[in-house]
Amino acid sequence: MKPPGTSSAQPEQTVEQIAAALECFLAEHPKAIVVEDGKVLFDMRAAKYSLATEHGRCTLQFWSDERNIVRRVSAAIERGALRDRMLRLTVQRFGQTRPGSLDLLTDHDRRTPSTREAMRVRYLKALERMMLRGGGGDWGEWKAEGFRTAMDLEKSFGPAYARGSLVHGQQAWAVIAVNAEESQATVDGILTLGVLWLAQCRENAGGRRLYCGLRMIVPRGMATLTASRLPWMNADAAQWDLWEFDEKTEELEQRDAADHGNLTTRLIHSANEDAARERFAEAAARVLALVPEAMCAVVEQRIRSGAEMAFVLHGLEFARVRMGYAGQSFNRVQEITFGAGANETPLTEENASDLRELVARLFARRSESGDKRDVLYRMQPERWLESELRRDVSQIDAHLDAAHVYTQVPAFAGSDRGMLDLLSVGKDGRLAVIELKADEDLHLALQGLDYWVRVRWHHQQNPDASSGLGEFQRHGYFGGVSLAEGDPRLYLVAPALRVHPATDVVLRYLSPRVEWTLVALDERWRRQVKVVWRKRSGDARKI
Repeated sequence: MKPPGTSSAQPEQTVEQIAAALECFLAEHPKAIVVEDGKVLFDMRAAKYSLATEHGRCTLQFWSDERNIVRRVSAAIERGALRDRMLRLTVQRFGQTRPGSLDLLTDHDRRTPSTREAMRVRYLKALERMMLRGGGGDWGEWKAEGFRTAMDLEKSFGPAYARGSLVHGQQAWAVIAVNAEESQATVDGILTLGVLWLAQCRENAGGRRLYCGLRMIVPRGMATLTASRLPWMNADAAQWDLWEFDEKTEELEQRDAADHGNLTTRLIHSANEDAARERFAEAAARVLALVPEAMCAVVEQRIRSGAEMAFVLHGLEFARVRMGYAGQSFNRVQEITFGAGANETPLTEENASDLRELVARLFARRSESGDKRDVLYRMQPERWLESELRRDVSQIDAHLDAAHVYTQVPAFAGSDRGMLDLLSVGKDGRLAVIELKADEDLHLALQGLDYWVRVRWHHQQNPDASSGLGEFQRHGYFGGVSLAEGDPRLYLVAPALRVHPATDVVLRYLSPRVEWTLVALDERWRRQVKVVWRKRSGDARKI
């Protein structure tokens, strides 16, 4: 029997499938918003939810300080592109027969498409006026040509970026710009798209014009990340100019090439793993008692800090134990929770069966032989890949030290990068930065560069005068290893069919000072990590 409110155009879903789709979406997008009848009801950064799947019905509750709603869910359909996804829930209010919908959106840009388009048109006109007046510096000598914001999916260009050329005789600049109403992530992506635009301009010119380089225009105050990348672009391949544009005054100002931006990272201290495991031994035994005995060996007990341990299955965290305080006292106690994000729940005697059911569901569906269409199988693929490489990082390069592998050691301040980074070391003592991506992403190369730049910066800090140890080892990393003084190596790792074509183009324009290796894995990496090809910056056969 079809649940009420389910469209005949959609296949019937079980309550388990609905619950899994919702849990997967919210775990992958903890900053999602919940919209009903065009109104934003909840921001999941501050809201909570609970989900009950009893008697063949799926009942969903959201609550926050402002409101509380309960809906019966009969379908959950994911829509949209990778970076603009939404989950549409077909729901019923209690006491009503007519179905409605709840939309869970990942995109915090709540502008309508027509509003976005109008802003981009206005911005393009402002750019044209600025260039007609001569812009700044030597812009007056150049004629603006072919500026547009049209989408070109084949070339990876979206409408958020205005692009065109500045022409002076047989010479030209490729120009790309982004307005202040776009997200910071869109602004930060301008260098990747700018490299692709420069490459396309040079290809289309066919030798009739000489494109000397790329000029990027970003909103005032939003150029920090791009500025930190520019010193690591190849100065022999192109000239690189970065400008800030004030849309109110229509004034243009060039960023100083020596201003590399503020490296907004902090070095996290490495926990004493042996002491933490001993501290959490009793709690760990309680959690593992709810795990099928045959599966205990594949559960990772990952130390997050001296005060937290996580229980992880193929990269998916399903429970954790933390140190906290009891009531109003200063007595430290251990608290076990399970679930994820806004659905995290303290473990009690009464709900232990819920954790046992969660674990059974995970083990049945999140395995290397699982159904590729299953949301629990597809959930958080980068973390699954990370867990496989943490087990033995030498699978991607035999010269890497499998005994020393750390996750996201320099933490990006206030950043949601959507990437995972590992830090290891080669047998020659050189640090190794490993950037992972399980899905296609055109920003892989430059996001890997971001992490490399920060690791390099921390590694170059002066050693402690008394101990002689560098910053990493003072924070508890690479014990007993003699770290080499040279720059880190950069590894970019992705399944072979998920390496975006843009990656090759961007890597051509990186500085030769960055020693990189692009590692392509067999698509069956969940079963066995196997490298199918590599490309290196020093190869005789350049990309």
